[in-house]
Amino acid sequence: MTERLDYPLLVVWLLILALGTVMVTSTGIAVDASLLPRQAVYLTLALLAFGIVALVPLRFWQATHRFAWLIAVVLCALVVIPGIGLEAKGAQRWIPLGAFTLQPAEVAKFLLLVYLAGYLARFDELIADDSLALLKPLGMVAVVVGLLLAQPDFGTAVVLMAVACALLFLAGARLRHYLLVLVAGGAGFMALIYLEPYRMARVLGFLDPWAQATGGGYQLTQALIAFGRGETFGLGLGEGIQKLAYLPEAETDFIFAVIAEELGLVGAVTVIGLFGFFILRILRIGRLALESGEKFSGYLVYGVALLFGLQAMVNLGVNTGVLPTKGLTLPFVSYGGNSLIVSCAMLALVCRAWWEAQDG
Repeated sequence: MTERLDYPLLVVWLLILALGTVMVTSTGIAVDASLLPRQAVYLTLALLAFGIVALVPLRFWQATHRFAWLIAVVLCALVVIPGIGLEAKGAQRWIPLGAFTLQPAEVAKFLLLVYLAGYLARFDELIADDSLALLKPLGMVAVVVGLLLAQPDFGTAVVLMAVACALLFLAGARLRHYLLVLVAGGAGFMALIYLEPYRMARVLGFLDPWAQATGGGYQLTQALIAFGRGETFGLGLGEGIQKLAYLPEAETDFIFAVIAEELGLVGAVTVIGLFGFFILRILRIGRLALESGEKFSGYLVYGVALLFGLQAMVNLGVNTGVLPTKGLTLPFVSYGGNSLIVSCAMLALVCRAWWEAQDG
C-alpha cells in the first residue's frame, strides 16, 4: 500500500499548499479580508477535486481524449460570446455560475493535456517522419489558443502552445521540424505583441521599468521594491508594505514578490527549491511510465510537469523582472479557485499514474 504513494511528492505539494495558504492569508488581511473564507472554500474544493480525479482510472481519460479537446473548444468559445462571458479589467475570461465563476482557460489546460497524451500514445512513432502527424495536434491546440487570444489571455495561450511543442519534441519530432514550429510560433506571438498597444507597453515597461514607473513599468517597479525591502530574511510575516495598495494583484500574479518582501531571500529561494524538487519528482514519474511502456501515462505526466514548470517559471520571471509582465498565477500559491482546483486535479493525474504503475 505504501509503495502506491509517492510520499516525497505529496509532502512537497502539501508544503507548497501550506505556504500558499499562509501567504494568501497574510496578503488578504491587508487587501481584502473576504479573500480568506473564499480561499478556504477553494482549497476544500481543490482537495475534493484531487480525491475524485485520483480515483478515476487513466484508461477513462485515454478513451475520452478526443472528447476532452471538444469540451475545451466549447468552453473557450462560450466565454467570448457576449452575454455569457463575464468581462472584467478589459478581458472576458469568466463564465458566471452563481457564486462561482468558471475560467475556461484553466479547465482547458487539463483537457488539452489529456488530448495530447491520448494523441501521442497513438501516433508518437509517426511524429518524426510524418509531417501531418506533427501538424495535426498543433492545429488542434491552435484552435484553443486562438479562442484564448480572443478573450484575451495571452499568457495561457503561450504556455499551452509551449507545452504542446515540448511534448511533441519529447515524442520524437525532428529538431529541424521543431525549430520551424518554434520560429513560426514565435513570429506569430511577436506580431500579436506588436499589434496590441497594451502588450507593447508591457514590453517597453519591462525593458526600462524605472523610466515608466508610473505607467507600463509600475507593477514591475513595485515588485522590485518589495524584493529590495525584503533583503535576506524579510520584514516578517504580515509586515510587508507593498501589498498595501502599492503592488497590484499582490495576492495573485505578484504573490512571489510579497513572499520575497516578508520572508526575504531565504523565503524566495525556498519557494524555488520546493518547486524545483516538485517538478523533478513529477518528471521522474513520467520517465518511469514511458520506460514501462505506458505511453499515455508517461506523456500525460510529462505534460503536467511541463505545464507546472513553465507557469511557475513565467510567474517567477515576471516578479523578478526577467520576463515582461503577464498575468499568470503561481501554481498552488496564488489566490484563486480555478487555478487551485485545476492544478490539484492535474496533480491527481500524476498520483494516479504512479499508483497504476505500482499495480503493473
